[in-house]
Amino acid sequence: MTPATMTASVLTAPGSLTIEQREVPSPDPGDVLVQVSAVGVCGSDTHYYRHGRIGDFVVSSPLVLGHEAAGRIVAVGSGVPESRIGERVSIEPQRPDPDDEPTRRGQYNLSPHMRFYATPPVDGALAEFVTIGSAFAHPVPDSVSDEAAALFEPLSVAIAACRKAEVGVGDGVLITGAGPVGLLCVQVARAAGATRIVVTDVNRTRLAVAAGFGATEVLTPDELDTTIGVDSFIDASGAESAISSGIAAVRPGGRVVLVGMSANSTMAFPISLVQNRELVVTGVFRYANTWPIARELVTSGKVDLDSMVTGRFGLSEVAEALDADRQPGSIKAVVYPGRLGGSAGAGAS
Repeated sequence: MTPATMTASVLTAPGSLTIEQREVPSPDPGDVLVQVSAVGVCGSDTHYYRHGRIGDFVVSSPLVLGHEAAGRIVAVGSGVPESRIGERVSIEPQRPDPDDEPTRRGQYNLSPHMRFYATPPVDGALAEFVTIGSAFAHPVPDSVSDEAAALFEPLSVAIAACRKAEVGVGDGVLITGAGPVGLLCVQVARAAGATRIVVTDVNRTRLAVAAGFGATEVLTPDELDTTIGVDSFIDASGAESAISSGIAAVRPGGRVVLVGMSANSTMAFPISLVQNRELVVTGVFRYANTWPIARELVTSGKVDLDSMVTGRFGLSEVAEALDADRQPGSIKAVVYPGRLGGSAGAGAS
């Protein structure tokens, strides 16, 4: 029996979180109600917590953070088979407008009327229950942990990036930034058949982690030889210096994919280099049609998500989870909305 109320962690102002009791949402037609088991903490959550905004997205009213989520379906709206109740799912946290032109083209991540978890004013998943369109609640097998199922979301960013970079068998790839997305790009590039995976970061501890995940060369930025001529470059740092040197390291006809969020909306850009080498430069904004591939990569063992989890927190410890990136060796924090506090254990399988 689904309860009438639930507990949620709510951002009320920059640096201020409260625990609230809210009504459990009812699934609309075509929706499912998911009891949330695990939520990964993303850099965007941390940014909203510390600064109250990301670019044009401003937290102007109380907001539930969290968009990397997994759980179990406990109720369905009309039009959804009741047989889905009890299913373990990874949530793709998007609600595109089905009538938007990008959605009709299959690029639903570019829907101008998107409602995305934890993007103001849309509440996210740091609550005991959430609703989502049934097509965006992707079944996961019992061999996948709750934590890994939640991390299908950042894995999807890496899949989208490697697709844009057209990473293939025998390729050389440069990845700048060894945070969670950069480390996932390493794993996806390796799974795609790249034989040279160069990673740069200012943090040598994270570089060691990148090597463990399959990077063939790990360097600090000043150690990068920009004449290496890789087939593609994926920036997961957002740093202007990394982007500039990374572009210089790409062979003629290669591809540049910008993933990392920059603190600056504009930056110096090597236009003549892009023109003279006929480089293809593109960005990544979320993802589309990635969850089936994420599931295959994880269930086949080609991508290891469980090893990325370095901190586990209850719902009353969300502030600590959001600041976990400041702890040495931290990669990915996970919150368990069903637990208020105390050291949460490993996710259920």
